[in-house]
Amino acid sequence: KLCGYLQKLSGKGPLRGFRSRWFVFDPRRCYLYYFKGPQEPLPLGHLDIASACFSYHQPEAGAAAAGDEPAAFEVHSPGGAVTVLKAATRQDMTYWLQELQQKRWEYCNNLDAAKRDSRTSPTPSDFSKGLVAKDNPDLSILSQNTSAERARNILAVETSPTDLVGEQAASQPAPVQASAINFSLKQWSTEIKNSMSSLRKGNNENRKSVFYTSEDWELLDPTPKDLEDSMALEEKRKHLAEGNKGLTSSAFPFDFGRIPHKARRPLKDMIGSSKHRTSSDSSPTEWCSGNGNRLVSELQLKYQSQQEELEKLKKDLLSQKELVRLLQQTVRSSQYDKYFASRLCEGVPKDTLELLHQKDDQILGLNNQLEKLNLEKDSLQQEVKNLKCKVGELNERLGMLMETIQAKDEVIMKLSRQLSECEDSTSSQSGAINSPTASCTNKELQELDRLKDNLQGYKTQNKFLNKEILELSALRRNAEAREREWQAKYTSLEAKLCQIESKYLILLQEMKTPVCSEDQSPAREVITQLLEDALKAEPSEQPEQAFFKPHLVSEYDIYGFQTVPEDDDEEKLVAKSRALDLRSLSLSENREISTGVKWENYLASTMNREMMRCVELKNLIRSGIPHEHRSKMWKWCVNLHVKKFKDSAVPGYFQTLLQKALEKPNPASKQIELDLLRTLPNNKHYSSPTSEGIQKLRNVLLAFSWRNPDIGYCQGLNRLVAIALLYLEQEDAFWCLVAVVEVFMPRDYYTKTLLGSQVDQRVFKDLMSEKLPRLHAHFEQYKVDYTLITFNWFLVVFVDSVVSDILFKIWDSFLYEGPKVIFRFALALFKYKEEEILKLQDSMSIFKYLRYFTRTILDARKLTAIAFGDLNPFPLRQIRNRRTYHLEKVRLELTELEAIREDFLRERETCAEKRDLISDDEEDS
Repeated sequence: KLCGYLQKLSGKGPLRGFRSRWFVFDPRRCYLYYFKGPQEPLPLGHLDIASACFSYHQPEAGAAAAGDEPAAFEVHSPGGAVTVLKAATRQDMTYWLQELQQKRWEYCNNLDAAKRDSRTSPTPSDFSKGLVAKDNPDLSILSQNTSAERARNILAVETSPTDLVGEQAASQPAPVQASAINFSLKQWSTEIKNSMSSLRKGNNENRKSVFYTSEDWELLDPTPKDLEDSMALEEKRKHLAEGNKGLTSSAFPFDFGRIPHKARRPLKDMIGSSKHRTSSDSSPTEWCSGNGNRLVSELQLKYQSQQEELEKLKKDLLSQKELVRLLQQTVRSSQYDKYFASRLCEGVPKDTLELLHQKDDQILGLNNQLEKLNLEKDSLQQEVKNLKCKVGELNERLGMLMETIQAKDEVIMKLSRQLSECEDSTSSQSGAINSPTASCTNKELQELDRLKDNLQGYKTQNKFLNKEILELSALRRNAEAREREWQAKYTSLEAKLCQIESKYLILLQEMKTPVCSEDQSPAREVITQLLEDALKAEPSEQPEQAFFKPHLVSEYDIYGFQTVPEDDDEEKLVAKSRALDLRSLSLSENREISTGVKWENYLASTMNREMMRCVELKNLIRSGIPHEHRSKMWKWCVNLHVKKFKDSAVPGYFQTLLQKALEKPNPASKQIELDLLRTLPNNKHYSSPTSEGIQKLRNVLLAFSWRNPDIGYCQGLNRLVAIALLYLEQEDAFWCLVAVVEVFMPRDYYTKTLLGSQVDQRVFKDLMSEKLPRLHAHFEQYKVDYTLITFNWFLVVFVDSVVSDILFKIWDSFLYEGPKVIFRFALALFKYKEEEILKLQDSMSIFKYLRYFTRTILDARKLTAIAFGDLNPFPLRQIRNRRTYHLEKVRLELTELEAIREDFLRERETCAEKRDLISDDEEDS
C-alpha cells in the first residue's frame, strides 16, 4: 500500500508553509488522498494522479548534497494547478516519484481493459482466504509497448523508502519541518478547540478542566442534598482529574489569560530559545566549522537553562493549583461543618461533635497528603520522561557532530598528505611560491568535488525527467487510441440502440392500433424476435472486436453465484433483467470518496495496534466491507465472539473433531451427505460433487456435529457454513458456525423443536405492529401469515432470499453486531416495498408477492439507510424482554401439544380401529 507522511505547502500570506499530512493512494480511482492524520476518517482533499505530471528542482551547489535532507517535488494537475510536496529525505522523494509514476502507468494502461468491471472482475488483492480467493480476475488488458517498458526500466532509479513511508508509518509521529514552524496564536487556538472537542464527547462532568479556575466557584453554594453527597463528588472529581491529566498536559486545554504573569514570561522565553535552537540546527555547516567540544558544551548549557525554566514553570503552576485546591477544600470543609453543626447541634453531646471534627480533620489531612504525593509522583514521572527525551536528542546530535568531526579529520589528513607530496616534488627554488600553489590546489579539489556532486544530481534529475516525458508521450498515444476506440464503441452502441428503438416503436404502434388477427399479428413476431435476441448466447468474437462489445452480464458474479439460470426461459429473462439493473445501479453510483479509501486509511491506522470495537468501525462495517478486506474482517469478528471458546479449547481442537468424525459413524452424517449438493446449487463452488467447497462443507458440518451433539445437524446449518467458506478457511468457518449457533442465537434455535426460531417469529410480529403498523394491519385484514416467509430469513440469515450484494452486506453487520441485525433488515425489506404491498387487495396475490419480492430489491445503500436510520431507536433490551415473554408461551403450547400426542397414542393402543394410523415421525423411522 502506497501511503505515508509528506509535507504539503498550503496557506496564504504569513501563514503559508509546509504542514505534515498523511497521504494514501487509491488504486481504484488513481487518487492521492491526504488526511490530517492516519486516524482521520475523511480526507482534506485529493490529487488526480492519472492526469498529473511530476517534476523537482536540483538543489544549488552545496545546499542539499546529503541524502537525509528534506526534498520537495511538484505535482502539476490539469488547469495549471501546482501542488508542492516535501519528503523527509531525498530517498523518500525519489521513492514517492517512482511509485506515483508506476501507479499512473498501471492505471492508464488498465483503462484499455475490455472487461474493467468491479462487479465481475474485482481488483486483484492480497487476501488469501476462502473459496472466493481462489478465483482469478478475468481482466483482458491490451498488449503494452515493449520498447516503452524497456526504456522505463533503463531509466528507473533504484531506491527504498524509510520508516515514514508505508503502513508501518501510521504508528510513527508526524514529522515536523523545522523551517516551516509558524508559532502563532491561531494555531494554538485550533489545537485548544480540537482538544476541548475531544473532551466534550463524554458526559458534562468531563467538560471541566483540570486547572481549577473561576468556572468552578459555582460549587460554593450547594444544596443540602449536595452536601450529603460531598464525599462521592470528591471521589468523582479525583477520577475526573486523573482521566483528563494526560490530555491537558499534551494539548494545552486551558485559557492562557488565566496563567499568572510569572508563568507566562518563562514560557515566552522558552519558545524563543526553541526558535533560536531551530535556526541553529538549520545550518549544520556553521556547527561543523568550530570546535566539537565547544559545541557540545554550548548544547549542555542550553539544555540546563531550558530545564531550569521548565522546572520554574512547573513549580509556579503547581503552586497556583495547590492554592486554588486548598481554598476550595477550606470552603467546602467550612460549609460541611456549618451544615452538620446546624443539623446536629440540638440534642447531641459536645464530645461527640468534637470527635466528629477530629475525624473530619484527620480525613482532610490524609486526603491532602495523598493528593500531594500523587502530584509529586506525576511531576517526577513527567520530569524523568522529559529528561530521557532530551538525553536521547543530545546523544543523537553528539553522535552526528562526532561523525562530522571525524569526517573533517579524514579530509584534513588527506589534504595534509597531498600537501606533503607536493612539497617533496617541488624544488627548493620554488619554495617562495609553494604555499599559494597548495592553496589553489585545495580550492580546485573542493570545486571538483562540488561539481561531481552536482553532475550526479543532474544525471538523476535528467533520467527522471526523460522517464516522465517518455511515459507522458506513451500515455498520450494510448489516450488517443482509447478515445478512437470509445468513439467506435459509442457509434456501435448508438446503432444498436436505434435498432431496438425501432422495434419497440413498431411494437407500440401495433399495440395501439391492431390491424391483423391475433395469429398473424406482427407484434407477436417482434416480441418473439426480441426475446430470442435477449436470451441467445453471445457468439465468440475476434480479439480485435472484443473492445467494441460491451460485457454487461457475466455467467457468475464475484461470489460464484450464477447470474442467469439455464433451464427456464422466463426466469432467465427476469434474472438477466435483474443483473442489468444491478449493473446500471453500480455504474450510476457517484461518491465523493469511495468506501475502499476509508477502509484503507482505517486499516493502515491499526497496523501496530490491536483492532477494537468502536463507532467508526461499526459505521464502516454497516456501509459494507470491501471485497478484498472481507476475509480479514470476518475472521476478526468471529474471533471476537468466540474468544472464550477458543481459549478454553485444546490446540488442534478442530482437527481432533474432524478426525473423530472420519473414524466413527455419526447419526448426522447421513443427512449431511444428502444436503451437500442441495446447499447452494447455483454457486459454482458447490454445484458438483467434485467442487472444492463440497469437501470443506462436509468437514465443517461433521466436526460441528461432534462438538454439539444436542443439535448434531439441522437443515440450514449447511447454508450458513457455505456462505462462511466463501471467505474463510475450514477452521475459521467452523468457529463462525459456533458463533452463530452458540453465541448469537438463543438456545434451541436449531434443535428438533426449533423453539428459538418460533419465538423470534412472534417477536418479529410485535416489532412489525410497532414499526410498520399500516402493513401489519393490512396483513391482519387479509389473514396473511407472513412468518411463513420470514421464518427462513431468520434461520439461514437471508441466504437465497436476497441478491448476493445485499446478502454479504447483511452478513458483514451480522457478524459484528449480532442477531439484532436480522430484525433490522427483515423490517427494512418490508418497509422498502411497503407501498407496493399495500396496493394488493387479496391474500393470494399478497402471499405470491411475498415469495419473490426480496429478489427485486437491488439498492443496498437505500436498504441499509432504512435498516440503520429509519427504524431507530432499536434497543436490544426490548428484543430480549419479548423473547423471554414469548418463550414461556411457546413452551406452554408445546407442552399441551405433547400431552395431546400422548393421549392420542394411548387411545390408539386401546382402540383397534386406530392402530393402523401412524405418525410422520414413525413413518420416517
